[in-house]
Amino acid sequence: MTIQRNPTRAVAIGNIIVGDGNPIAVQSMTATKTQNVEATVVQANALVAAGAGVVRIAVDSDKDAAALAEIRQQTDANLAVDLQENFRLAKSVAKSVNKIRYNPGHLYHHQRDKPWQDKVRFIIDQAAENDCAIRIGVNCGSVDPAKKEKYDPSDSITPMIESALEHCEFVDSLGFHRYVVSLKDSDPQKVVQVNQRFAAERPDVPLHLGVTEAGMPPDGIIKTRMAFEQLIGKGIGDTVRVSLTLPNPRKPEEIAAGLEIIDDIRAGRVRTVVRLNEKALNIISCPSCSRVENEAFIDLAASVKEMTAFAKDYDITIAVMGCRVNGPGETDDADLGLWCGPAKVNLKRGTEALGAFGYDEILPKLKSELDTLIAALK
Repeated sequence: MTIQRNPTRAVAIGNIIVGDGNPIAVQSMTATKTQNVEATVVQANALVAAGAGVVRIAVDSDKDAAALAEIRQQTDANLAVDLQENFRLAKSVAKSVNKIRYNPGHLYHHQRDKPWQDKVRFIIDQAAENDCAIRIGVNCGSVDPAKKEKYDPSDSITPMIESALEHCEFVDSLGFHRYVVSLKDSDPQKVVQVNQRFAAERPDVPLHLGVTEAGMPPDGIIKTRMAFEQLIGKGIGDTVRVSLTLPNPRKPEEIAAGLEIIDDIRAGRVRTVVRLNEKALNIISCPSCSRVENEAFIDLAASVKEMTAFAKDYDITIAVMGCRVNGPGETDDADLGLWCGPAKVNLKRGTEALGAFGYDEILPKLKSELDTLIAALK
């Protein structure tokens, strides 16, 4: 069956075009350390061989930017760069990539006195000069603080939409239209709602879909499928990412999962009957990527899933985050959060910090907090 697509405009990303009815591109992100050029090239090429249309790489320093230039020389992948929190790195990386992703909610970490418009103008100038596309990437855990303050904390969707629309309007005013937008949440239903509302406001803008921190397979794939079926099935979505917590060599499994979901939707094999119980334990964990500060995070996420199996029927959310970018903000909405650093794991109860513990001692601490939560629910 043919998927009826929304009439978004065409955006070139290297040798592919997204939007305007072109095939839905599947993306992933390298999990190797960017400065390990050889390993990152191997993984980028493996992702392309699996069917990746775009491969994203994180850059957080001048050394990362220098490594990216070497990577560019050794792969034909359409490369996207994740600027993380440092917008100024756009100048160093634009010549080496086909797309630059920036997060409106991260523009406040550097040069706080500089208006966000000046920072975006800087990024757009680099993109225009170096033949790059842009992704305006809005995430639930790192929304523009000025937008969050305007709305009730229970409404996490409106601030995301308002931020995305504001940035689209500003980028348009600069005469730059080669951009896509993403609006991501760890809750599949919120992903559906936020993307439907944005598409109604800006049907011309191509959308990159994803459930952020979907977690480990199979649950992470089920969550993502739930969102994609409801969106792509209604014409919304031009490029996708399945964000899974996986050991480093298995990153191409994200591509395989994305391609399978798209093929199933196209063939009419919609599996919306397969749903996670909304009143059950929900474990979210960010995708393994080059930002992970200790690879023990991946084993820890698996151990958390195993240890908490006894609580499967309780309406509790546990977040396991692998770096300082996702850790602080994207554990706030969980009942219990683990923010993994290089040597310690920060334990949180909602927004409250409970202390930092070694990787070998965090599970008993988490179990104790979980037992307390369950006792309060009984």
